[in-house]
Amino acid sequence: MENFRLFDLLHQLKQMPQKEDALAAKENGAWHTYSTNEYIDTVNYLSYAFIHLGFKPGDKIGLISNNRPEWNFVDYACLQTGVINTPLYPTISDHDLIHVIAEAELKYFFVANEEQYRKVKNCSANSTIQEIFIFNPLKGIRTLKDLIEIGKNNVQEKKLEEIKAKIKPDDLATLIYTSGTTGNPKGVMLSHRNFISNVIGTKHLCPFENNWRALSFLPLNHVYERMLSYLYISNGMSVYYAENLDTIGANLKEVKPQIFVTVPRLLEKVYEKIVSAGAQLTGIKKILFFWSVNLGLRYEQHGANGWWYEFKLKIANKLIFSKWREALGGNIMAIVSGGSALQPRLARIFHAARIKVLEGYGLTETSPVIAVNNFADDKIKIGTVGPILDNVQVKLGEDGEVYVKGANVMLGYYKHPELTRETIDAEGWFHTGDIGVFDDGKFLRITDRKKEMFKTSGGKYITPQSIENKLKESRFIEQAMVIGENEKFASAFIVPAFAFLKQWCEKRNVPFVSNEEIIKNAQVIERIKQEIESTNNELAQYEKLKKIELLPNEWTIEKGEMTPKLSLKRKVILAANKSTYDKIYPPHDF
Repeated sequence: MENFRLFDLLHQLKQMPQKEDALAAKENGAWHTYSTNEYIDTVNYLSYAFIHLGFKPGDKIGLISNNRPEWNFVDYACLQTGVINTPLYPTISDHDLIHVIAEAELKYFFVANEEQYRKVKNCSANSTIQEIFIFNPLKGIRTLKDLIEIGKNNVQEKKLEEIKAKIKPDDLATLIYTSGTTGNPKGVMLSHRNFISNVIGTKHLCPFENNWRALSFLPLNHVYERMLSYLYISNGMSVYYAENLDTIGANLKEVKPQIFVTVPRLLEKVYEKIVSAGAQLTGIKKILFFWSVNLGLRYEQHGANGWWYEFKLKIANKLIFSKWREALGGNIMAIVSGGSALQPRLARIFHAARIKVLEGYGLTETSPVIAVNNFADDKIKIGTVGPILDNVQVKLGEDGEVYVKGANVMLGYYKHPELTRETIDAEGWFHTGDIGVFDDGKFLRITDRKKEMFKTSGGKYITPQSIENKLKESRFIEQAMVIGENEKFASAFIVPAFAFLKQWCEKRNVPFVSNEEIIKNAQVIERIKQEIESTNNELAQYEKLKKIELLPNEWTIEKGEMTPKLSLKRKVILAANKSTYDKIYPPHDF
């Protein structure tokens, strides 16, 4: 596979046992499957249509859609015609969408539905976009089915083979835009080799079998789920797409998958739902349930708790945890968790329940996996992101920053060579911006972030400075610090502009006794929340601030809360306001 292009995975798939459910998705309440041959034929017909319509190698297309087989059809048709797929989140803000369309000079766009069509149409006035295609029928707009028919009527097999022959493993395969610290997203250039190297590196993650099913629900436009979809196809596995995040529980029972990948927040939701259900039990059932949960939370690997604990755990597995496995479909071999830090307590209890949760680590720029816990017992360590992939090199800088080198490291940032040079040094080491240490000499543990950008527990990047700068445009807000790393949602500490607030209060006969008292006033809180909502309207859904807490004193250099350049010392501010932070994100203790 070393010299594979991504579309070669389709050719390899054809050599494997054929199946009726290579891809599957729910349509009108029933699962609609695509056989191996249907999958490959559809991609080829779409490729012929691209050639017939004048799509050229190097042209860039946008793609906004939920997870569905059509996503794969478009992706592979792009890959084997040399067209550059530039997939985006359905929740992308108008500002970011306009930026990407302009910077990437997108020529065509594929969307799933009318709402997405209107969004792209509104953001593409006077742009390079020549046509927008749609998956769900919309009057007057060409659909994917229309293109497939064009391909059937204009077979260009020889031309397609000529194009494929010219595509090299190191050629650009896709542009994936990720949030940048400046506020504008950056286009990460990934090659065929980047992805294939990661497929090779994760091949032994699990004992994959051709008859396995994977349930997919994380966005395919994200590098994480996308690379896994290539890994699944390389093993000839079936991929079933969940209807949406709310139906995952039902879809797990229907599909009975052997594997799925997730982010910690969704795993937390699964756990919270199970615990909530347990709380509704009564009598001995409730006692046994929470006895098992508390036992699971104390789980240690390799029988470290001793034979008596292991004996009790067997009982818990038979009586309680067996039902957890049934709720996940009954066939789960492994759950892969990535995107942000997994709470060790969750890993412990799932491992105790004989559900292997394999935490990994990576970035868009590394295609993405750098390290991951493996299925083998000697290659898992709870609280770490696992051993480094065999075909990836990692070293730690003097400050502990994780540096990465390998065929998985991106080609660079699109149209930003200066940013590329800042991130990939002269020796080819990619600087992740994350701080790490090695446990037992082989398990990587991420301890901190060098960059201020952070992820929520849902795996979404938040760039605090750009949001803080928007907030400070308000006359009511003097200072702001966005928080929420590894939490469910973003929030903020707000220091009001007290001089202006005092004038506002005087006009409305609101008594202003002190800073400490005024931040408790309901009218003031409500008025500042209006300012927050005004900022929220400019943000993508995952960036919106769900809660705020007002603070009575400005952060200063003198108190060690700011640098001489007036940058926030976030750790200092967080430590000084821990009780306020806990009001927003109450600590969990099960």
